Amino acid sequence: MLDSKLIYSVAIALLILFSTGCRKKEEPLFILNEVELYPDSASKTKLKSDEQWVSILHANLFQTALSANQLFEIGECLSSIGDKELAREVVISNFMNDNGVIMPTDEEMRIDLSTFINNTYTRFLVRYPSVSEETWYTNYIENNPYVTPELVYFSFALSNEYLYY
Repeated sequence: MLDSKLIYSVAIALLILFSTGCRKKEEPLFILNEVELYPDSASKTKLKSDEQWVSILHANLFQTALSANQLFEIGECLSSIGDKELAREVVISNFMNDNGVIMPTDEEMRIDLSTFINNTYTRFLVRYPSVSEETWYTNYIENNPYVTPELVYFSFALSNEYLYY
């Protein structure tokens, strides 16, 4: 009898010891928000070829692809001109004079500047603007009534960042 009492006592003591003994400390729970990230401008290191630049520019302005013949002709024209900056300005100007360019009106731009700026950055530079970039553009457009969506698109297409991918 003594042996069974001793066994029960030891079993109960072990049960109490294991149930109240060392426990793993609970780790705090961290929840991460999903955020869509675009590469910053510093990670764009590859220069676009003239054909790539023209093709992407046309797609950004017209939301359609450029035909192979048109791409070849414009590419030849760009490569034949020594001043690349001037050649790009002429191409952008010719595209902007076409009625098929898809861009908001001046009124639509000014009604919601934040959306316009974010859409323009993602459309041309494939990234969101930083807070300082958005603030700068907002202040610039608000303080200069002559700024139109066409001028903003023109400046993005001529930017150094737009030349790289």
